[in-house]
Amino acid sequence: MGAAWSKWIGGGLGWAMGGPLGALLGYALGSLLDGRSQEVERNYGEMPGRDPDQPVGDFGLSLLVLTAAIMKADGKILKSELDYVKEVLKKSFGLEQARRLTLMLREVVAKDFDHRPVCRQIAENMPHSGRLELLHLLFGIALADGALSQTEETMLLDLAKRLRISDADYQSIRALFGQTTEDFYTVLECTPDSSDEDLKKAYRRLAAKHHPDKVASLGAEAQKAAQEKFQQLNHAWDQIKKARGIV
Repeated sequence: MGAAWSKWIGGGLGWAMGGPLGALLGYALGSLLDGRSQEVERNYGEMPGRDPDQPVGDFGLSLLVLTAAIMKADGKILKSELDYVKEVLKKSFGLEQARRLTLMLREVVAKDFDHRPVCRQIAENMPHSGRLELLHLLFGIALADGALSQTEETMLLDLAKRLRISDADYQSIRALFGQTTEDFYTVLECTPDSSDEDLKKAYRRLAAKHHPDKVASLGAEAQKAAQEKFQQLNHAWDQIKKARGIV
């Protein structure tokens, strides 16, 4: 097991394996290598997928640790949250890597850690577009049970602030998960009083800002995740166009 895990996580990584983030990931990997999670791994079984030896990059490892912070926020780990996380990891990384990331997530969740230095490390090293994508995925995890608790929202607000994400960006991403007319305008960072021309300009600006190509440097998994956010943005714009008769 040790050689397989070392090969999987050892190559192609950058800043994520240093500093406080690297310390947490090293703890999780060490726990797995010394056998504390072998029983969990056996229960998962072998899964087909893309090359299981392909390492996970900085974006995926950052997502792993921030996911643990969100799941711990309300003091309880819900099955709905874990199931949602598994699906996100499976779609982004393939089945085999999702299995290993889930095992690491269990170890990180079990450890008390301070998310603040981790956020500082991410903010200093990851481009803004990647940090926006992380926040989008974290919102999906928090809302996996159909509701956003006060403790979860407090944590999300704190993470956004420490990741150097503006309040306008925060509210826009939050609204992506709503289905009201007010939500659709908030996604575009506009109001019902905005003119059609201002709405068109806002959509073009946000479409460029959130396009999946913006996170191409972070790997295919970040682009896959960004595609969902881009589709949600287009949905909000389509609903506003339909309501206003904009062509």
